[in-house]
Amino acid sequence: MRRGMALLVMGLATALGSASAAADTVRVGSKNFTEQYVLAEIYAQAFEAEGMKVERKLNLGGTLIAHRALLENQIDFYPEYTGTMLLAVLKEKVMTDPDAVYERVKQAYATQGVAVLDQAPINNTYVLVMMPEVAKKNGVATLSDLATHAQKWTLGAGPEFRDREDGIPGLKQKYGMNFKSDQQLAIGLRYRALKDNQVQVVNGYATDGMISAMGLVRLKDDKQLWPPYFVAPVVRKDVIEKNPKVAEVANKVSAMLSDEIMSRLNFLVDGEKQEPADVARDFLKTKGIAK
Repeated sequence: MRRGMALLVMGLATALGSASAAADTVRVGSKNFTEQYVLAEIYAQAFEAEGMKVERKLNLGGTLIAHRALLENQIDFYPEYTGTMLLAVLKEKVMTDPDAVYERVKQAYATQGVAVLDQAPINNTYVLVMMPEVAKKNGVATLSDLATHAQKWTLGAGPEFRDREDGIPGLKQKYGMNFKSDQQLAIGLRYRALKDNQVQVVNGYATDGMISAMGLVRLKDDKQLWPPYFVAPVVRKDVIEKNPKVAEVANKVSAMLSDEIMSRLNFLVDGEKQEPADVARDFLKTKGIAK
């Protein structure tokens, strides 16, 4: 009888221990482009350096897929962008004040049981870019300039850009911009298509490594169509209530980043063909976080 009771207690302890270990595991997700892979690895490896167990669920898909995974308890944490939260998730009107956008999304996400952590000093806002020789020949330096030529050119952009309020509809409304056509292309294919003159304008992100590497011309958003897109990790509230260190570590790491650093890290993946995990590890080593 005593032996049976002892085995029962041992079994219960093992089950509780397994449940505790599972609860302590941070499931880190990401969306489906280079910067997301690198950021997710940076945060994941920083958590691991603090002794946390991490399960990676990277390359989930677009914004709404990643957000749904968070709400449905499939992941605990992923890096998001303030402007994306405002427009793609909350479907609210464009706001251009960075602090106002942050406070709004933080408040709205809290009602869904999600905490928006500190903003990193990375503003990965939208940008339209062109080959320098084409921009110079046509005198295009701003989006207003582009609007006078757009009808003869093809735009290469992501699938979300066609329908988002700050995408093609916003360009039409704010600038009266109408392209000859648009092609839906993954981010990695857009710059190749631009170089091959399959498209003449590309929708990218301000921290894309290929923009600097190719010497592309960033067109100024002179009428302020686009809101700020600062990186701000999101995490379920129940996770940080159980383990406050998740927020502490993420906020510490976020403060170490910048537009310039992110652009360089992105290029190491896109241009130098390094693995996101290796790029993240090398970055954290320079900050004394990883060994």
